[in-house]
Amino acid sequence: MKNNRIQIKLLLEAMLVGLCSGIVVGFFRFGIEQMSSLWLMLFHLAHQSWLWFLPIVIGLAAVGLIAGYFVKQYPHVGGSGIPEVKLQLAGKLQLSWWPILWRKVIGGILVISTGLFLGPEGPSLQIGSTIGQGMAKASKEAKTNERVLLSTGAASGLAAAFGAPLSGALFVLEEVFHNFSPRVGLNALAGALVSDYVVSNFFGQKPALSLVYRHTFPVQLYGHLLVLGLLLGLLGHLYKAGLFKGKEFYAKIKILPNWLYGLIPLVILIPIAYFWPLITGPGNRLILALPKMIKINNWQMVKLLVLYFVIRIVFSIISYDSGLPSGIFLPVLTMGALIGACYGLMMVQLHLLPAKLVINLIIFAMAGYFAAVIRAPFTAIMLITEMVGSLLHLMPLAVVAFIALLTDELLGGKPIYGILAQKMAEQGASVTIQKSGKEDQLTVPVYEDSQLAEKTIAQVKWPEDTLVKAIYHDGNYIVPNGQSVIKPGDSLILALDSNQRGRVYSQMRQLQGIKYDG
Repeated sequence: MKNNRIQIKLLLEAMLVGLCSGIVVGFFRFGIEQMSSLWLMLFHLAHQSWLWFLPIVIGLAAVGLIAGYFVKQYPHVGGSGIPEVKLQLAGKLQLSWWPILWRKVIGGILVISTGLFLGPEGPSLQIGSTIGQGMAKASKEAKTNERVLLSTGAASGLAAAFGAPLSGALFVLEEVFHNFSPRVGLNALAGALVSDYVVSNFFGQKPALSLVYRHTFPVQLYGHLLVLGLLLGLLGHLYKAGLFKGKEFYAKIKILPNWLYGLIPLVILIPIAYFWPLITGPGNRLILALPKMIKINNWQMVKLLVLYFVIRIVFSIISYDSGLPSGIFLPVLTMGALIGACYGLMMVQLHLLPAKLVINLIIFAMAGYFAAVIRAPFTAIMLITEMVGSLLHLMPLAVVAFIALLTDELLGGKPIYGILAQKMAEQGASVTIQKSGKEDQLTVPVYEDSQLAEKTIAQVKWPEDTLVKAIYHDGNYIVPNGQSVIKPGDSLILALDSNQRGRVYSQMRQLQGIKYDG
């Protein structure tokens, strides 16, 4: 009975986290929309008089200075925030929630609304996670429950950003938490549903994307899905390589301090926004315009869309690597949509595909590119399914996502947020954390290829000061002894010092043969 009361209390707190996340992220999205309209108006007026470039330049400089100063004060305000959340859940990073929260909201609105090729989804996830952390602090929850609420907030923030609650919960389990824990999943889904309800009904905001198509993709044309998946995997791998090279390029710039790197993409943005306003911003306006654009079925449109893609991929790298508060979810979906449109129109021109099926390829390509870059295929499939609102495309969607993911895997690709989190953790690896004297728990899933599988408890050299408290097997918790055998599919419940979680987490991944924090 006591355990049930604790679980119900945690579920109510999770729903409250979802409520607060929906309100804050709803305001966040509303602020971006309103400010974006202002910037579009200014660039429209600049076509009438060059004098309007004066407020544009001053305004963009102010955005770069303010957002850059926020990052200078709290470096973890920069970027998407997803690597930070991953490290927090792993016990490798400790952050104060309130300074991050308000700076991320204000900085994100200022930056994303300008028209840089950046999205609000990653920041929304971090905003939600800080709300979950704040709720845990206010209710004085134990570390284990604090992580549940942090995960719930992350799922709620992403759900509010996309208008896709199932995808929000699934992404946290698949890519951030790396553990399909029923306890985390239940609370995360509850928070995400409440958050999505708030955004949809109180702010009147709809899903970020909503594409309609009326034709199923014939099985005899699935060869196109294989070619498209290969192309998406290759270009997704190229994009990730460009992101890491871009960070190296910025590190070589000596004329500006790193907190002012954001001024560089803001300067480049001016001619792009002046000549091609449609392609600016996260990309949702461009994606929603594609159904009309592909009706102009000729080689000139193919060339235009290829140009748009080249600009999007190059400037997305320049924008994100500057370190401004921002994300890449929508930019990634936009690039995927452009790849699908280009490929589809080319096949139509070669008389290898009916024109009515190009919209299908746009939808499939968004999932495929997302799967290749973010390396969260289940989230990619669910996200596009929620946004489109139909299950008719599920099989071709899964085929494209799988081929794109496999292509990136064969090329040696890794999950982008996992690599960013690993680099961030390595930078802070020299910091020694003293023991707190308070017990915490770490749940470690045992995968099929784990080096722990089929070993007994006594055969494993466990991390120092760590106790295997229980083994979760086939729905039951088993108290182990030295001869207990670890099976694939089990979850190990470890007892450890709360301040040593990060160290034990890394050592357990090494014991399992996992080389990076994907």
